[in-house]
Amino acid sequence: MRLLERLRKEWFMVGIVLAIAGAKLEPSIGVNGGPLKPEITVSYIAVATIFFNSGLSLKTEELTSALVHIRLHLFIQIFTLAFFPAAIWLFLQLLSITPINEWLLKGLQTVGCMPPPVSSAVILTKAVGGNESGSIPLEGIKMVKSTIYPVTTWLLFIIFKSKINFLYLMTWKMHYILS
Repeated sequence: MRLLERLRKEWFMVGIVLAIAGAKLEPSIGVNGGPLKPEITVSYIAVATIFFNSGLSLKTEELTSALVHIRLHLFIQIFTLAFFPAAIWLFLQLLSITPINEWLLKGLQTVGCMPPPVSSAVILTKAVGGNESGSIPLEGIKMVKSTIYPVTTWLLFIIFKSKINFLYLMTWKMHYILS
């Protein structure tokens, strides 16, 4: 009876282990274009369902009060965008003197700079009894930021590394549009 209670309490982790075991046994089900269509179900339907269910379980007052917790939002953004990547960078400096493959280190650096997925951040926050009303606005901010930040970074990289005078092209294009 005690094992059953524990399984009910840890249902999410049990589900993750079962999903990983199922994927190991039959990986063709979850590939792009496979029967589960993860390019659609995971990218759109799962994320929307998680936000919808989380929104239903929260009171409006909790959500609006969570939106104004600027210190919480700043702490989490600074931690995920500055502290954690800096800690990973220091760790990579230590690992770079070992015989570990260079591409493995580059992969770790890339993953260390990425925020956690929206779905796991909200669900795991709820599973451990964390501030779910605080995590939902943060995930919304992160979703907006994750669409704007990479594009602007990429464009700035291209503009500054290129020999083309983009400022001249932009002003010429604006002049052409306005006249």
